[in-house]
Amino acid sequence: MKILFMGTPEFARVVLDALFLAGHTLVGAVTQPDKPQGRRRILTPPPVKEYALAHGIPVFQPTTLKDGAFAATLEATDPELIAVAAYGKILPGYVLDYPRFGCLNAHASLLPRWRGAAPIQRAILAGDTVTGVTAMRMAAGLDTGAMILQIPVPIGPDDTYAVLHDALAQAGGRALCEAIARLEAGTAQETEQNEEDATYAAKIENADCALDFARPVGEVYDRVRALSPSPAAAARMPDGRLLKIIAARAEKTDVRDAAPGTVVGTGASLDVACAGGILHVLTLQPEGKARMAAADFLRGRGLALGDRLSTPDFGA
Repeated sequence: MKILFMGTPEFARVVLDALFLAGHTLVGAVTQPDKPQGRRRILTPPPVKEYALAHGIPVFQPTTLKDGAFAATLEATDPELIAVAAYGKILPGYVLDYPRFGCLNAHASLLPRWRGAAPIQRAILAGDTVTGVTAMRMAAGLDTGAMILQIPVPIGPDDTYAVLHDALAQAGGRALCEAIARLEAGTAQETEQNEEDATYAAKIENADCALDFARPVGEVYDRVRALSPSPAAAARMPDGRLLKIIAARAEKTDVRDAAPGTVVGTGASLDVACAGGILHVLTLQPEGKARMAAADFLRGRGLALGDRLSTPDFGA
């Protein structure tokens, strides 16, 4: 089966690697255009492009798929199946309809829960204890197609976005390879999604990064780990500077004598009072500086006992 792969970030690179190692005939890898990154705005290729070039897979980087702009590439590569993982753009009808075996997508949730752009972060933010990957047939709607198989992945109580992302990427490669095998063998069974169970995973905005220490400590911790290492949850220091919190742990304890956001400990960690407990900040990044251990930040007298962190008002 001739497969055209479409994907862009590291998640997609891992899935592409699984397809390559499984011996599939990859007629091309379609990915987003190179983008400037970092303070120096250096033009950087996406992970899928780097992998494809290193493994002899033709690379295509269309700026748009609309109005038949990708039709000539489809005819030139003539795929029997299009495999998709985190491509980043909606596929128009003429792309969905081209391959004989259709388009399959590896989506990082147990559909119909968490359709949309940020299923990994939203699962952690919601306090879910399990998520997974769905191999599905793509349709015109947003992650609405029929499901071929699902692979559950547990969410550990201390799993960050980075940890869960890597586990789901590996599961995504396995799911897509198995779904393709079933299609080739003629044994694939497709199950329609239950619309009543659908939830939407909106993309992460600045407002999602704002920490509210008046919330229960478990919720505050979930926000930290859902956004770690990037874009990172954040609070505002008394001097107005932003403080990103990269790593922490939560402790449920009685802190009724301390207002939410109050610094109650400055030892090996930066300890901040929340509703029903303390957030022990282990790694942080003050505005305009590099990431550092909280203990190093405190030795530099960045904050003191009794200081109070507040909720940033960006994205309101």
